[in-house]
Amino acid sequence: MSAWFRRRYLDLLGSIYIYNEHRGYTAIDRVLEAVRARSPGDHALIAAIEKHRADERKHYAMFRRWFELRGVMPFAVDRTIGHIDRFVEIMFRSTIDGLDTQAVIDRDDLFERLCRVISLTEQRGYRQVEILLNHPIVRRDKALMRIFRVIEKDEPSHWAPYDGWLVAHGKRPPRWWERAVDRFIHSELLLLKLPLLFLNPWLGRRSDWADAYD
Repeated sequence: MSAWFRRRYLDLLGSIYIYNEHRGYTAIDRVLEAVRARSPGDHALIAAIEKHRADERKHYAMFRRWFELRGVMPFAVDRTIGHIDRFVEIMFRSTIDGLDTQAVIDRDDLFERLCRVISLTEQRGYRQVEILLNHPIVRRDKALMRIFRVIEKDEPSHWAPYDGWLVAHGKRPPRWWERAVDRFIHSELLLLKLPLLFLNPWLGRRSDWADAYD
């Protein structure tokens, strides 16, 4: 039972992370489109976001390799477990795929809101990785520990460009209620969605890799 519990936990954890990393770098493509249109001469900001995108793609590839070495596919989880998905849906009343990129390009208030959402999401991710690096089940998997150490090293640079843009343009930092939304999304995943997925005997696995459609 303990071996099954450990495998199930790690498979589900890896499935949630590989989904979020893939969602991360594909969503950043939309952010880059907006930034290049809004500020084509801001090469430092564009480069920082391009690095963010490359890191998310790298993390996805590491999780994919982790699954391949274990000989299993990730569980077929969807946007309901995506932190950035839920945050965007709450803050913009739209899915990421349905978000009006042109409106984000045209309106300072929408781009400002998006910067705060991305910054809070990345900071949440960093705190979660620090917790997982000390998790007894995760610590028994050396390959997974190496992945999380890479993410821990990369993560601080991911919220920096968005915070930097807010400061440079005199925009406000996140308010208490935006941080409360972030905490709600995290608690919802941890206390409700994760246990339901763990106990779901009908939860299937993907038959293909998400990046096959990039």
